[in-house]
Order: sequence, then structure tokens, then C-alpha cells
Amino acid sequence: MPLKGNRILVTGADGFIGSHLTEALVKAGHQVRAMVLYNSFGHRGWLDHADPAIRDDLDVFAGDVRDPNGVRTAMRDCQVVLHLAALIAIPYSYHSPDSYVDTNVKGTLNVLQAARDLGVERVVATSTSEVYGTARFVPITEEHPLQGQSPYSASKIGADQMALAFHRAFGTPVVLLRPFNTFGPRQSARAVIPAIITQIAEGSRRLHLGALHPTRDFSYVADTVQGFIAAAGCEALIGEEVNIGSGFEISIGDTVQLIARLMGAEVEIVTDTQRLRPEKSEVERLWADTTKAQRHLGWAPAFGGREGFARGLEKTIAWFSDPANRALYGPSRYVL
Repeated sequence: MPLKGNRILVTGADGFIGSHLTEALVKAGHQVRAMVLYNSFGHRGWLDHADPAIRDDLDVFAGDVRDPNGVRTAMRDCQVVLHLAALIAIPYSYHSPDSYVDTNVKGTLNVLQAARDLGVERVVATSTSEVYGTARFVPITEEHPLQGQSPYSASKIGADQMALAFHRAFGTPVVLLRPFNTFGPRQSARAVIPAIITQIAEGSRRLHLGALHPTRDFSYVADTVQGFIAAAGCEALIGEEVNIGSGFEISIGDTVQLIARLMGAEVEIVTDTQRLRPEKSEVERLWADTTKAQRHLGWAPAFGGREGFARGLEKTIAWFSDPANRALYGPSRYVL
């Protein structure tokens, strides 16, 4: 379906990926309603830092995906819904798993039910590579078994299955987009790449990190954004999951060395136990097979492979190296 002429709702528009996606849609001339998490300060998350021209073109709705009435109100007159609102921090999911069920599972249910009732033409629901758990084979295709190795990933499996169930039961036009390890400007400093960059940028050469041996498929945020836009207009993948990744696997330890080299620093690593996952909860290996996305979406990563990863890192390093941007994160401390 063509996106031009349709009003698009982005839930979680105030977050890391959501803000980048919202900006890209507005720049492309789309009508966008941005659903942000209500707060009494009137803060709109990362959208508060968007270009004024972007903010002026936005229809902002403050609410909460856990509230079905607010979701329904936000969705009125929208033909396309890009659902990104979620709790995503794995460490916090060990602490407060009930909130992940409420936000990720019930929040997605609220979006799906409103979409069904209002006759929305397309819902793109956000999954995560964490639903696969430690890879049983690589590269990981969409047929890989699902393994809930943290309360977070279990809640996302539940949300994914609810989305697919609504398609099978009611014909709700859902596409399930499954990004692998997105990184870039504005990401939480809890995530490993910003954690490395910010510590070096603050002058530290003894980096406090968790496990170094797991491998990840890091996808630059601009590629993830283009995956969402392509999925929103694709008829062929309704009722199906599709991976978005770089097609490149690298260990956390090698990522540290690459970032240090790009930043001209020599570093040593100190194991920070609070950053370690429980042994059976650690996802040891992730590497995306993106054949399906390339075939049906005409999508391919602009920042793919080792060379593309380095270019994405350079952009991310430049953003976090600006003291004004780092100041938005508050004091240098690990936050769940």
C-alpha cells in the first residue's frame, strides 16, 4: 500500500528508534501522529530535541499504550500504525517483570484491538532479535525457534504471538518487524555501544562492561528506520515476521577494540558484575539472515558488514562525543 496520503501513527515516538523514524517520516512528507508517553512535565522525549520544523509538523498525542481508551483515541483517523512503544531494558525486566507484561503484551493487545475495531489498513509491530535467544544455527532465519531467556524476551514473544494471532483470527493486517541490535545517536547509555563510547569520551581508559564473548549483529538506526518504512508499504509480508540486521556478526570484545581504535584510545576492561546477565539468560550469539527482507521489501542495509558497521560507529561516536548530548544522560552511572 502507498504511504503517501495516509496518516501514520507512531507509538513510542519519543524513544530512540521511534524518534528517528518519526523524523524520517516527516522529512519524507508524511502525515504523522506521534504517540508519546504522558508525563506531567510535558516532555516529549527525544522529539523535544528534533529540528523545530519537524516538531511543527507533528501531531503529538500524549498517552500510554497500557490504556486501551488512549490507544483508541490516538489511532482514530490513522490508516497506518507503526507500533514501537515498549519497555526494552533487559536488566530492568529482571527487576520488574510484571511491568513488561503490561506494556509489551497488553500494550500490543490494545493496539491490535483498536486497529481491528477501527479498520486500520496496516500495523507494523516491533519485535526483537532477543526472541530467538542464543542462536541454534546461523545466520538466524525467521524460522528459528523462539526462546525466552529473559522476562523481556518472553514478553516480546507474547506480544509477537498476539500480533500473529490477530492476523490469523481476525485478518488484522499485521507485519512483524524483527530488528537486530539497533545502535546509533540517542540510544540509552545502558546499551553496550553507548556505554563504551561515553566512558571513553569522558576520559576513562578503564571501561566497566559486562560479558565480552557474546556476538551481536549490530544494525545502524537509519537502516532499521528504512526497514519500518518498507514494511509499512509491503503487502507480501502481512501476517509474517521479517528480520532486519546488518548481516555481520562481531563479539562485544572486538566491538570495544574497534571503537577504541576509532576514538584513538587504548583501553582496558573491568568486569562490572551488575552488567552481567544470569548465566542461562545471556544470549550468546546473534546473526541475522535478512534474505526475506531483501526479497520482499527491497531492503538492504546501507551500513552492512564490517565497513558499514564502522561508518555507523563513526556517526554514533560523533554524536556522543558532543558534551551537550552526553549531558542529556545525567551523571556517569549505570542505569537499568
